Amino acid sequence: MKSILDSQPEVINLSPEEFTQLSHPPRLIDVRSSFEYGIFHAPNAVNLSLPRILMGGNSWLRHWILPQWFQRLPKDEPIALICLTAHRSPIAAKKLLQAGFIKVYNVTGGMMEWRELGLPTCKGK
Repeated sequence: MKSILDSQPEVINLSPEEFTQLSHPPRLIDVRSSFEYGIFHAPNAVNLSLPRILMGGNSWLRHWILPQWFQRLPKDEPIALICLTAHRSPIAAKKLLQAGFIKVYNVTGGMMEWRELGLPTCKGK
């Protein structure tokens, strides 16, 4: 029988509304392309595209692919991921769990649902 101590961290899904209601929201990473991010994104979201996250798993490429702010993140810092429609963010979330992050959230519905709910957005980088 598997004990709680043996269980692996799992991705926790949050709706955009749930995310915005958190008193201490996790760092929000937008995994869309920089072009998509520049059109509109959530306030305080930082951009790190899914391809960069996937390629950053390769140890010899990590220093060139992943930005310094990301390389310095503690593995226990809560991170939330968002994309356009919640197709890319779950892939990125699983990759970050594999990389050792233990508090990983996926924003369901992505930026499309975020905008449909009338939540604030920003333009530019």
